[in-house]
Amino acid sequence: MLLGRKYRKPIVIPQKNVKQWKYTTCNYCSTGCAIEIGVDEAGKIVTSRGHAGADVNRGKLCIKGILEHELFDSPGRGSTPLLREKFHRPFKPVDWDRALDYSAARIRDIQARRGRDSFAVVSTGQLLTEEFYTLGKLVRGCIGTNNYDGNTTLCMASAVSGYKRSFGSDGPPGCYADFEHTDCLMAFGSNLPEQHPVIYWRLQETREKRRFPLIVVDPRVTMFAQFADIHLPLVPGTDCVLINAMLHVIFDEGLEDRAYLLAHTNNLNELETLVAEYDPKRAQKVCGIDEDTIRTVARLYAGAGAAMSIWTMGINQSTHGSDGVANINNLNLATGNIGKPGGTSLSITGQCNAMGTREWSSCSGLPGYRQLENAEHRNTVADFWGIDPEFLPKRRGLTQTDIFPAIETGEIKGLWLIATNPLTSMANQPRIRRAMEKLDLLIVQDVYEDVETNQFAHVYLPAAVWAEKEGCHTNTERRVNLTRNVLPPYADSKSDFWIFREMARRFDTNPGIRFAHTPEETFEEMKLLSRGAGRILDISGMSYDSIEAARGIQWPCSEAHAQAWRDDPGNLKGEPRLYTDGKFQTANGRANLIAVRFVNNNECPDTHYPFWLNSGRVVEHFHTRTRTGKIGNCNKFSPTPYMEINPDAAAELGVQHQQYVRLLSRRGDAVVMAQLTQRVPRDMVFIPFHFHDCVNRLTLGLLDPHSRQPAFKQCAVRLEAVDQREAARLNSERRAF
Repeated sequence: MLLGRKYRKPIVIPQKNVKQWKYTTCNYCSTGCAIEIGVDEAGKIVTSRGHAGADVNRGKLCIKGILEHELFDSPGRGSTPLLREKFHRPFKPVDWDRALDYSAARIRDIQARRGRDSFAVVSTGQLLTEEFYTLGKLVRGCIGTNNYDGNTTLCMASAVSGYKRSFGSDGPPGCYADFEHTDCLMAFGSNLPEQHPVIYWRLQETREKRRFPLIVVDPRVTMFAQFADIHLPLVPGTDCVLINAMLHVIFDEGLEDRAYLLAHTNNLNELETLVAEYDPKRAQKVCGIDEDTIRTVARLYAGAGAAMSIWTMGINQSTHGSDGVANINNLNLATGNIGKPGGTSLSITGQCNAMGTREWSSCSGLPGYRQLENAEHRNTVADFWGIDPEFLPKRRGLTQTDIFPAIETGEIKGLWLIATNPLTSMANQPRIRRAMEKLDLLIVQDVYEDVETNQFAHVYLPAAVWAEKEGCHTNTERRVNLTRNVLPPYADSKSDFWIFREMARRFDTNPGIRFAHTPEETFEEMKLLSRGAGRILDISGMSYDSIEAARGIQWPCSEAHAQAWRDDPGNLKGEPRLYTDGKFQTANGRANLIAVRFVNNNECPDTHYPFWLNSGRVVEHFHTRTRTGKIGNCNKFSPTPYMEINPDAAAELGVQHQQYVRLLSRRGDAVVMAQLTQRVPRDMVFIPFHFHDCVNRLTLGLLDPHSRQPAFKQCAVRLEAVDQREAARLNSERRAF
């Protein structure tokens, strides 16, 4: 007898017996979703859900956030510190005192023999803000090396540099609420539905209520491009040419906001002179977008009552990244779209707390957007910390992308990596591996013992994950939100905050320096440093309780805001936008228009390497898959490296759908599965960047001269077919390596 639909067993979601919901903030991307974690009667975490009362996500979560509670018991977690004298010998478990004593002694020895800057520290965008501040205090005030950076250099450095060049300070000037006010949105190199699904949901919800043009600039037909009104598939790396051509049309046809430009900007004549050279007739031959379309988009953007631009790695990860950001700012300044509802330049940040490291970690400067180059800033921080101002360097040291070449040359002999995985994330992987072998000391501090970089470590420090600790994040729109401690750290792992405080006790360089005992005490210390006339990064009006009550508060948020809350408890908020008064953080208070001349220094396809290599994210995974690769329902949707290739190009090469192929560049090779799709043009392939034995074995990594961020998005490759047996052998060998 046939059993029909009537007798099929339905899909049943097991009931979660939640006794208590605990508040936290998602620890994946920069959207900043508020999460509630469900704990059962036995104290076990059983589920998670979006917080319906939070303005950011309004109850929504993406697949990563929905499954984030599975991180606590995921395989590969570090349970105890490990130590070995040589990286090729077996690790031995040790206690925390032994691991930290050994690490501190080796750091001091290296610095005594080779100088303070012979030891380097590279952190992350995934710690809590109080941990970033404490690490910065340790590195700048105790260890004393100037070679200190975060892996956010790989994703957000160009946005930071562009903001500073244009506005005099870092800090995205807009917010998500601008979607509700804009009349035109232009997205550069951003695949929002996969990179930041909840932000995309907010945008799409707004467009369903009030239709406005959506323009997506991307060489690939991304999901975002498919939803757009206009898709501009430009030649990789030529965004500046497109924007200059748009500005040419805007100035030529008198569409600019001349009054705003004259009142609030510098260098108008220089910009007009330069963009006069970028007539769309000439520009179309470089950027690949036809003249009529350039004119149409320029008129559409300039003619909107309010227009906004967003971007992610498609702009930042380029040799022209900082120029691209500055040019987007030029576009919005020229049309009067800065500091008003619906008008903004909004970089969509990558990691959950990349903003926190930009604000408080002291990587590129000093806490609260202070500059090492500014003597007054150095004196303020040194006095606050109780150290000699002369102990602080007078300029920034090496960025992460310059630290590894300095290891090659012997300038740096020791390295401390904190929640970052350069054996996947850095460009030109063969070169990075060779550099790691030259270190006298490598300390790896990570949640997972099996992280690839631990292959070369001398010391492994197991860190707690996410809600096993407490502190704040800052999201893309400058909203500070809170992660409450939900359960104790796994096994004998420790919070990063605890590790930094304990390491600081082992350095007596500056006896007057003091470290707060708890993250909340640290936050109160940061609030004191944030106060001051003219300081935009002001969090002095916030507290842990008010942040949780409001489900996140945007800065600037001064003590005056806190007083307003006391008068009106239902009005818990900071300032949603920067520069609303047209005053910027420059010497004369005016924004700088930056004349950007395009110089093509990309590695372009040629006869030997005929394909552009493009890379990006998929919705199921986060960065190097250190976490999502261990979550079954994330990993099963995207378990293996693959490549998108145009069917016509595949046919010419005899490549079949789901066949393994070898990709080769001038740096190395990788074996991936071919996925035939019209999403990429005939001369391009696309690979998700999440897999450790894949895309960054091929990338060139030329650096932006301003931000020192690598050009992950533009290089040239060729393809070779391989059979399944050979592909399996190559992948097996790489895993063993």
